[in-house]
Amino acid sequence: MTNNLTTGNKGEDLACQFLKEQGYKILERNYRIRGGEIDIVAKDKDYLVFVEVKARYSHKFGLPIEAITPWKLKALLKSALFYIQKIKWGDKGYRIDLISIDYTEGDDNPRIDLIKNITL
Repeated sequence: MTNNLTTGNKGEDLACQFLKEQGYKILERNYRIRGGEIDIVAKDKDYLVFVEVKARYSHKFGLPIEAITPWKLKALLKSALFYIQKIKWGDKGYRIDLISIDYTEGDDNPRIDLIKNITL
């Protein structure tokens, strides 16, 4: 059994690889402010995209997508808005995406799902 940090780092590495294959440009990883963190900041065409990565080896505590609570989404949005202001992105488009990585079928064959523009 791996610990949460190892699972998270492995998941984020895989997510970055997957996003690059989808045409995203990775700008930053693990962007932190007080009260929040963004796993991956990327560009998808003209959109600035804030990506949350959820990886699971078991469904004991639910599916990866079920880890996105209203509180978590609110914290992501707060961090995203701070980042937008910091880089002076202005009124251009942005969104929050989710990458769900499910290792329950084995380490060598994870299921990866990309959900664009997650909202409550």
